[in-house]
Amino acid sequence: MIIIGLTGNIASGKSAVAALLKEWGACVIDMDRVAKEIQSHNVTVLDEIKKTFGESVVKDNKLMRKKLGEIVFSDKNELKKLNKIMIPVMTERIKKIINEKKKQGVKILVIDAAILFEAKWEKFAQEVWVVYIPKELQIKRLIKREQIGRDEALKRIESQMDIKEKIKKANAVIDNSKSFAYTKEQVWRLWKKIQNSI
Repeated sequence: MIIIGLTGNIASGKSAVAALLKEWGACVIDMDRVAKEIQSHNVTVLDEIKKTFGESVVKDNKLMRKKLGEIVFSDKNELKKLNKIMIPVMTERIKKIINEKKKQGVKILVIDAAILFEAKWEKFAQEVWVVYIPKELQIKRLIKREQIGRDEALKRIESQMDIKEKIKKANAVIDNSKSFAYTKEQVWRLWKKIQNSI
């Protein structure tokens, strides 16, 4: 089984690339979804989040995502605290999923994760692909998608690892700043190369 680590910063279009790979036959693990599942069903994690960030982020045993987002995106240290709670549990879940997919005979598995490098999940992958767009375009897309102001968009962007650092560590960079067809063509070339190596 070949594992691809797919990453990119907020509003870069990483999910669109993941959707293409899924369409072409890859098995995709969406780590955002995994995190949400853990936060919904793992009582220990929920308690830890409540203890760390206060009563206001958990109501009736349910995580108030918007409230938590406001806290962690406005302060890198708060985000580090959240990652310290979430990453070990998510890492265990990844290991479990990888083993399950191997047993099922999956040929190509994609770990779709914005925090791939921060969580050191690239160690599970043979290839790392980074989806890139210029910062101004990223701000524009984020404002539109989340209906937030420029300052809020910048806070969220700056809470993540610099994209230049991610690019340095990647095997391939997908430029998503032009048309969808242009992006699709790049992803298709990478996909064919992976298929040919199986």
